[in-house]
Amino acid sequence: MAQQGVASILAVALVLVAFASFPAVHSIGVCNGVIGNNLPAPSDVVKLYQTKGIDAMRIYAPESNVLKALSGTGISLLMDVGNGALTSLANDPSAAPAWVKANVQPFPGVSFRYIAVGNEVTDSAGQKTILPAIKNIQTALAAAGLSGSIKVSTSLRFDVVNNTSPPSNGVFADTSFMGPILDFLASTGAPLLVNVYPYFAYKGDQQNIKLDFATFVPGSTTVTDNGLTYSNLFDAMVDSIYAALEKAGKPDVKVVISESGWPSAGGVGATAQNARAYNQGLINHVRGGTPKKPSLLETYIFAMFNENQKTGDPTENNFGLFNPDKSPAYSVTF
Repeated sequence: MAQQGVASILAVALVLVAFASFPAVHSIGVCNGVIGNNLPAPSDVVKLYQTKGIDAMRIYAPESNVLKALSGTGISLLMDVGNGALTSLANDPSAAPAWVKANVQPFPGVSFRYIAVGNEVTDSAGQKTILPAIKNIQTALAAAGLSGSIKVSTSLRFDVVNNTSPPSNGVFADTSFMGPILDFLASTGAPLLVNVYPYFAYKGDQQNIKLDFATFVPGSTTVTDNGLTYSNLFDAMVDSIYAALEKAGKPDVKVVISESGWPSAGGVGATAQNARAYNQGLINHVRGGTPKKPSLLETYIFAMFNENQKTGDPTENNFGLFNPDKSPAYSVTF
């Protein structure tokens, strides 16, 4: 996770997730970050997902112990290749087949749903590796007979969208980067994965962004745009992505929110009360989609646990729904 591009997020605020073996669509999953030295064993993590009724998980790199623990559970998986693998996957013809052979084929009991090739890659050199790596992974999956059941995409920061005030004005900031990726997604039926964080918008402009609007709490703040009424910032941000897809000529590309969350400590607005309001609101809300697309919106909450070794602002250590001892950081119901 990284902080969203402030300019595009604030612009929203100022006006205001067919193949028989393909895992079933669920509205809410949870990201399983592992940057901590006191986290539960993978088998215990998976048991907690099951106990709490969480039926989808995201992991940020192939982790064999997690994959073994997931086998046979039916929990859908969004698995990143890891940003460090992008150059090799893009440039070495043998790398993608080897990656699939090592990280997917040995785990037939895992309900792989998506492979994310790159997470929030913003440097131009890194971005140039994304599409070749995606295509190579897709080809390797196809060669292994898995391309129908696993979709390949990349997970992007929200600030790939500009002019998001109002949401209907949303447009992709760099069409030379996004255009070919969208062409690929449209051709394979894979979704666009986007990380969306109203928290960082609120943190950056508390004068203009009301806390209730940012945290799904009913209040006086509403925004009207082309006949659609917005009562929360999350909807406005997501609908700006849909608007950008329309302007790019790809309105049928599905959007999956690959990260969203709110910290419970460590900074501005970071309290257990606000985190519970946001995340419970998110769980309840995404089943009904957004004003522009009122249908189930597949979404992954960041994150399962507070991670004590993350760097950056103190909030980075406090996005977890649970503490490392598996006790709730605050109460949410799935």
